[in-house]
Amino acid sequence: MRDLQFGWHIHSFPVDGSGGTAFVEQIHNMLKLVQPHFDSVWMDDHMMPWAAWQSNDTPYLECMTTIAYLAAAYPDLTFGSSVLGQGYRNPGLMAKMAANLQLLTGGRFIFGIGAGWMVEEYEAYNWEFPKPSVRIAQLEEAIDIVKKMWTEAPASYQGKYYRIDNAYCEPRPDPVPPILIGGGGEQLTLRVVAKHADWWNIPGGTLENYAHKLNVLRGHCDAVGRDYDSIGKSWSAEAVVVAETEAEARRIAAASPYNRNPIIGTPDQVAEQLQAFIDLGVSYLIVRLLDFPRTDGIEAFAQEVMPLLKREG
Repeated sequence: MRDLQFGWHIHSFPVDGSGGTAFVEQIHNMLKLVQPHFDSVWMDDHMMPWAAWQSNDTPYLECMTTIAYLAAAYPDLTFGSSVLGQGYRNPGLMAKMAANLQLLTGGRFIFGIGAGWMVEEYEAYNWEFPKPSVRIAQLEEAIDIVKKMWTEAPASYQGKYYRIDNAYCEPRPDPVPPILIGGGGEQLTLRVVAKHADWWNIPGGTLENYAHKLNVLRGHCDAVGRDYDSIGKSWSAEAVVVAETEAEARRIAAASPYNRNPIIGTPDQVAEQLQAFIDLGVSYLIVRLLDFPRTDGIEAFAQEVMPLLKREG
């Protein structure tokens, strides 16, 4: 059984109307509290707000440059991409960027990648947005290229969508970053997870949905000859509210537009809900607190919820 680990899902854009400078200060305020307690920090990969309730001119932080900056500022934390859109960067460049981060951080980078989904973003940035089956095939080719560039010198690969020709990625990462694949598509994405992932992640959703996805993943592992237990299971709790009373937690959740399938309540209630996911096999729990930029929730989670889960886990 893997040790239970905790990640904080960083906000990529302000939720209170703050400008860019004030927003960065909010993040620093949170990270000062996160660093002594959490194992990692996770960053979305978008260029503009993905939420319909946000204005498109809201300040937004790009994933890889933000991780590079924050990893230097907070040396006790590991940083992960949650998750890189495979179509946003050339796969060879992406492999080099990840290898460079692994070198500069001393091995504190987790390479999270997915097929991509936000069509408005693709159109705005003039990226091609093929149908899902093509994007997932591109995802698998991108992962193949990344693995080759991290382990071979020079590396060559000819796929249907991507290729490299005698490409060098020096220094190659040592150790290679763990590969986390995000997504829950049952026919194609979870098969790619079964073939290639060190870790699997899916954001939000119900306990029943997570259990169902795990069963599908197990079937794909059997089909491709992969040990199901060799894949780390993570889950992103996208909407967590911890408060002294359940009524206060519900009030905070109701005021937030993030609140789909929220995990809310007192520390004991929140721990009980999260424990159900751990009991299914989750060994990496990534949380986003809905009261950001306030720090009450993250402090209560670290000081009161995490000890309960660590004991049970």
